Amino acid sequence: MRPLLSSFLLGLAVACLPPGPKADLVLRGGKIVTLSPDRPVAEALAATGERITGVGTTAEIDDFVGPETRVIELEGALAIPGFIDSHAHLMGLGFSQMRLDLTGTRSSSEIARMVRLEAERSAEADESGWILGGGWDQNDWREKEFPTAAMLDHVVSDRAVFLTRVDGHAGWANSEAMAEAGIGKETPDPEGGEIVRDDQGNPTGIFVDRATDLITDRIREPTEAERWRAFHIAQDACLRAGITSLHDAGVGARDIELYREALARGELRLSLYVMLDGGDPELLARFFSHQPEISPRLTIRSVKLVADGALGSRGAALLEDYSDRPEWRGLTLLSGEDIFRVADRALFAGYQVNVHAIGDQANRSVLDAFQRAFDEQGGAGDPRFRIEHAQILDELDIPRFAQLRVIASMQGVHTTSDMPWAIDRIAEERAAEGAYAWQKLLLSGARIANGTDAPVESISALENFYASITRQDKNGKPAEGWFPGQRMSREQALRSYTLDAAYAAFEDQDKGSLELGKLADITVLSKDILTIEPLQILDTEVLYTVVGGEVVYSAAEDQASSSN
Repeated sequence: MRPLLSSFLLGLAVACLPPGPKADLVLRGGKIVTLSPDRPVAEALAATGERITGVGTTAEIDDFVGPETRVIELEGALAIPGFIDSHAHLMGLGFSQMRLDLTGTRSSSEIARMVRLEAERSAEADESGWILGGGWDQNDWREKEFPTAAMLDHVVSDRAVFLTRVDGHAGWANSEAMAEAGIGKETPDPEGGEIVRDDQGNPTGIFVDRATDLITDRIREPTEAERWRAFHIAQDACLRAGITSLHDAGVGARDIELYREALARGELRLSLYVMLDGGDPELLARFFSHQPEISPRLTIRSVKLVADGALGSRGAALLEDYSDRPEWRGLTLLSGEDIFRVADRALFAGYQVNVHAIGDQANRSVLDAFQRAFDEQGGAGDPRFRIEHAQILDELDIPRFAQLRVIASMQGVHTTSDMPWAIDRIAEERAAEGAYAWQKLLLSGARIANGTDAPVESISALENFYASITRQDKNGKPAEGWFPGQRMSREQALRSYTLDAAYAAFEDQDKGSLELGKLADITVLSKDILTIEPLQILDTEVLYTVVGGEVVYSAAEDQASSSN
């Protein structure tokens, strides 16, 4: 009986904590889902400074209200722990909105028309240089095939054009871009990349994985003004989506300096958990020489590596041949030995390692490398290493996540984006065994940290939450969901986006639930996404985003400023 009594008394203490100094912020009159076992649901919450100082009924929290307190009347709205996007690309999100957005395009001819219009617009504005864009996916087109340079040459032949595929693992160039990069029939495929060629061996204009570097290395770096614009665009998009923390996957030295400056200038309103770009050995050597940088708003204590490509561009490394490309098993971008060497150094330096792995071969290679690194260091303590995406798993490897305490950092919305064509790549039997296997991982004891991979997908946390619990598209299809046995429950999905996402960044003592002493990171929604019909989730609005006790987004204020 003693544990039950202790739990009861703790819950009572939470409700009746003496207010002391008046709160800076109070939310009251709604449904507050805390994810705390002691008080799962409350009516009101108080924050003083950055942290939560009261959780209870509206009457109890009224004692915290003083003349300087900002009071938000929830009027029945839902407040939850702030969404934590466990895998996205902040600067990429910003730049994606500064270039041609090809997301959702339905054909190569539609894209060609958009490129022609952009060429005309930029010529009138006396702009020159490369025409850049991204977001296309040939799997959404009727023809389902990769496009060619000739399709772009018909509309723009005197300027270089490069358009990145939605997953960032392939790109489409016109002939002028290939000429500027010096690419021809004799250009060899780089290790870990493929130049797609026609029957005569000529490059078609499609470059996969590391072959894209042959083109992108010729594109000028953004100016500082462009970088700051991209940062603010992306941060604003995150806050509008109710995201209070973001795990930024694969960040280079220039972006880190920008984030540090934004923090110093008071312009970093979003919490960032930075994964260092593991492809930059000098960057790793510099950071591994000192302790990780840890603070509530900006933390740098992890490394991102990339083991393989993406399934949509057939770059994911598979144990068996692609069903729609015999004798092809994808691209290995890092060997197990390469991953082990970084993991071993990171463990010694106190850094987490997070590895992009989509195919079952890549996932096995990463798990093997992690296991070897842990064994070399006698168990390694609590490293919380992660596999980013973990989309296609062999059944034998699923329980290894829990056994090795490796976190599956997955993106619910990838499932619904990929489901129209994933079976073409790996066949139904392999998909049923281990494709986007959320429940199999959870039942084995693994943790899942959710995210969007923006700008590969929309930054919308609500769209991602919907995909996680339905495995359906925005029209509610297929009726039962794609392999519905792997759907998350609403509680599982919320935990994957809050408490378990915080755990994946060593931040679960400060974030992920609404409890006394934790940071006041809160998202307020217009509808109760834990009870409403699934399709209504897509119509739910983010009313407020609160980071460290500060209201950083208000829908009402945003609408008022937009109308002026």
